[in-house]
Amino acid sequence: MELRGFFDRALRASFHDLALGNDPASPYLADLLTRFARTENLYPRGVTMPRLETVVDLLLEAETVWEDPKHFKPEHEVAVSRHIGDFTLFMTGIFRERVERTASIGYYVTQGKRAYHFVWEHDRASSRAAADAAPLYRRLADGFERYAGALDYTRRVYFIDHPQHPFFQLRFG
Repeated sequence: MELRGFFDRALRASFHDLALGNDPASPYLADLLTRFARTENLYPRGVTMPRLETVVDLLLEAETVWEDPKHFKPEHEVAVSRHIGDFTLFMTGIFRERVERTASIGYYVTQGKRAYHFVWEHDRASSRAAADAAPLYRRLADGFERYAGALDYTRRVYFIDHPQHPFFQLRFG
């Protein structure tokens, strides 16, 4: 079974269950889950650090854009901001209990919303091609908690607690 297809079906079913309908963010979320299934995509290499593992690491990475005017690359700040939004959404949706134990859900939500809002503003002010994606990032910023909740629901119902899912057979106790 193709991983992207699995995530797409699970999200569509969750959105249906939660009466979210045919939300345009659903394909983006399926892509996000597929991308983050590989650890190196969840924790990318940074300019100043070998591996970006926390929200603070990512925020510091975004600041590196401004440190050396000779190497100013605003597209790097946008890419890191998009990753902050994706990372915080993924973690608050799929690994919510871990975030609650090790950090603050409120902090993750605030940083995720701020990051998506930054990407939305940047894309809106940029070229026409990027501006076409801008409404998606606005939707993700405005509906961050709803999407995190949908991811949490998807994990509980379609990934782990669903009797037909192969992960269900791996549970012990």
